[in-house]
Amino acid sequence: MVSKLGRKSVSRSRNRVVKYRLTSKYYMDGKISAITRAQALVVIAVVVIAAVAGVGLLTIGIPGAGRTPQISEVRIGLVEPLSGAYAVFGNEAKQAAELIVDEINSKGGISSLGGAKLRLFVEDSKSTADGARLAAEKLVNVDKVNVIIGAFISAHTLTMLDVTEPKKILIMADALVDYLTARGFKYIVRLPPKASVHGATSVDFAVELFKQNGMKIERPVIVHFDGLFGEVTADGIYTRLRDLGIKVVDRIKYPTDITDMSPIIERIRQANPDIVFVVPYYADSVLFAKAVKTLGLKVKFIAGAGGTGLSDPESIKAAGDATEYITNTYSYDPFLPTTYNKQLVQNFQNKYGKLPTEAAGIIFYTLWTLKEALELSGKKFPDNPLSGDSLMQALSELDLRSGPAAETYPSGRIKIGPTGDNIYAQAVVLQVQNGKPVLVYPFEKASAKTLFPRP
Repeated sequence: MVSKLGRKSVSRSRNRVVKYRLTSKYYMDGKISAITRAQALVVIAVVVIAAVAGVGLLTIGIPGAGRTPQISEVRIGLVEPLSGAYAVFGNEAKQAAELIVDEINSKGGISSLGGAKLRLFVEDSKSTADGARLAAEKLVNVDKVNVIIGAFISAHTLTMLDVTEPKKILIMADALVDYLTARGFKYIVRLPPKASVHGATSVDFAVELFKQNGMKIERPVIVHFDGLFGEVTADGIYTRLRDLGIKVVDRIKYPTDITDMSPIIERIRQANPDIVFVVPYYADSVLFAKAVKTLGLKVKFIAGAGGTGLSDPESIKAAGDATEYITNTYSYDPFLPTTYNKQLVQNFQNKYGKLPTEAAGIIFYTLWTLKEALELSGKKFPDNPLSGDSLMQALSELDLRSGPAAETYPSGRIKIGPTGDNIYAQAVVLQVQNGKPVLVYPFEKASAKTLFPRP
């Protein structure tokens, strides 16, 4: 039975609807047409039900209401250093993004979103933190992107998070410093291994390499630039050495904009190390390699960490044979022998004339993982598949062991953990041999034997 209050509510609702029926008109094709009796009765019934239940007017049955909007494109922002000190990395990332977006679109786009295509919006951070923030503001407020990938430099990525977090826009980071995913941000994921993992991987590789040759590391020296990435990666080296009971004889820090490495080389020489662990960026890695050769530094091995400089094609081109025998850790293995990765590397080389390494590789598996998340979000959250919450939930549910994302990832598996990092993150080691980078670690996957010791 309906209470007195309910009857009064229903009565008032009926009066309102009758008034609506007498006055409302649809405007169609420039002509005025009164609504039909049948349409009015439907509206009356809906309002009566709503009044009795104590809820607002339902939209069910009204033409066009309650339908999921058609999605024709997914807007992806890419913020990279396309000019300035770090442009060598940003331009490779851009090349990789364009290649993968074209491939995904050519294969039908996002099927769960009706074949929606990916649209790439590229912005230059200009190798500065302010540039990255301004780029993010434009992408969010003007271009209305659904997700941003970037910004390679960790400090620059942090400024973008100040823009994206309040707007609930997802960032897929290609920057490595640990704190990006340790500060409680809700809308960030990172697939490549953290900076500290790169540092630890360099140590694990070197310790085993010495062991295979009947030696032990006894006098390690750590050299790194004074930026945040350099500090955190070097901390990863130091911590792993300490945990293995190996004492560091010296830790040398130099300014990022260094122009003369000779004082650094001399200090290394005085420490008399058996191995040097070095964490550079790009220009300083070229200076370091050339100084080692020119000044005749004798040391059993030089092991880089962090994926920037030393053993990538651009560094080899810039430093020449000074890079021979030097290794570095990377977040991507261009020699991964999966069917898809081999074809992708060939396509990249055909289009851009070089081997893809750190910057490109991270973009490869990041975009393919985003593609998988979009497919899942479209199925699970059809009403709002592109929201930050929907995408984060979809990403958290993925466990990729096959397909292009897994086939381009060093460990072959991608699963996002509670902080937003891949819990199966893995770094690899490349060494320069005869002017080319080759995979030397993990040893069981190596495409070449490590050349050791340095001549």
